Amino acid sequence: MDIAILGAGVAGTSAALALWQQGHRVRVYERRSAPVTMGAGLVLWPNASFVLSALDVLSDIAAVSGRPQKMLRLDQVGNPLGQIDIRLLEQLMGYPTYSILRRDLQSVLLKQLFLCGIEVVYGCSARAIKPGPNGKSTVCFDIGPSICPDLIIGADGRKNSVARQYVAGDSLPVYQGFVNWIGVADAPSSIVDEVSISDYWGSGERFGLVAVNPRKVYWAAAQADANEYDTAEAAPKQLVQDLFCSWPAPIGNIICHTDASAIRKIRVYDLDPLSIWHRDNVLLIGDAAHAPLPTSGQGACQALEDAWQLASCLAKHDADLSTALATFTQVRSTKTAMITEQARVFARALFSTDPEACRIRNERAKAADPNMSVRAMADSWGATLPLTSSKST
Repeated sequence: MDIAILGAGVAGTSAALALWQQGHRVRVYERRSAPVTMGAGLVLWPNASFVLSALDVLSDIAAVSGRPQKMLRLDQVGNPLGQIDIRLLEQLMGYPTYSILRRDLQSVLLKQLFLCGIEVVYGCSARAIKPGPNGKSTVCFDIGPSICPDLIIGADGRKNSVARQYVAGDSLPVYQGFVNWIGVADAPSSIVDEVSISDYWGSGERFGLVAVNPRKVYWAAAQADANEYDTAEAAPKQLVQDLFCSWPAPIGNIICHTDASAIRKIRVYDLDPLSIWHRDNVLLIGDAAHAPLPTSGQGACQALEDAWQLASCLAKHDADLSTALATFTQVRSTKTAMITEQARVFARALFSTDPEACRIRNERAKAADPNMSVRAMADSWGATLPLTSSKST
């Protein structure tokens, strides 16, 4: 099958690899002129590692990643609110967890595309998708000839997605009332004691940090903000330092070791879940189909799952593209809609500015059974995947 993928992010590159493995002819089109990554870093939970193993890149991922063993929850003065045992999660799901800079994940995937001979065409922006005869649509680019492949995969992001416009009409991202400042601290000596995840909760504010190694930590500082549009403000590093100067010491140290020019402010959006992910031979995957909030911890993981599930559905229904796409949508839409909604609920609790609501939130976190919490994560993230408990070492 001749397949065109719009977008060279995590969803597009992983889908290209999964489909190439099945013998399809794949080409990736990226609107930007060179590889660009959004975000500082991410956690590849066991469901993502399952897919990366299937794509034959897990050892390359491991070489540039950290292996966090626990996730700590704390309040803004450092009092513990509970923790998640990541080793137990790995035992239940059968695959490891990695902390990785987004640029390193992207580099591994793009290198594998190159080794497989899969072409990525940069500076190729899709202007529109037009319906054609026999359900075979055409992609029109700003520059260059149009294409009419057997399958068009829209992995072109949550904003300005040409594929989503074609499939679902005008479906604008939804601002969720908070902003993130993200960065990567890189120091000549250790700035954290262990490779772990720490999540500090305040009133309308949050600071999360994830170690890749003791000297390298990526982080996200967040604050509730009802204003969807930016106004003039101080330099990002100074602003974040001022906001979190009274929080526990590791936070100030990590901000201090972050290059000011690399700190980015992001207003956080997601997308309302769709029930229809395809029209004719055009299919949505990744953020174009489902874009959960960062409070889900599953954005990149679910993009990777899309790649594996799509390849599985096409293999099962090889002679019937329409059935394959419908099956893929049915399998993926339910799970991703649940993750999107869970992330919204969590965000509302995290960014509440009501002191009593925050107190209740924290007390519930402290009272939660940690083993039951891990099992709930394993059940949710492992749903629809054939996971075993033999790959967690």
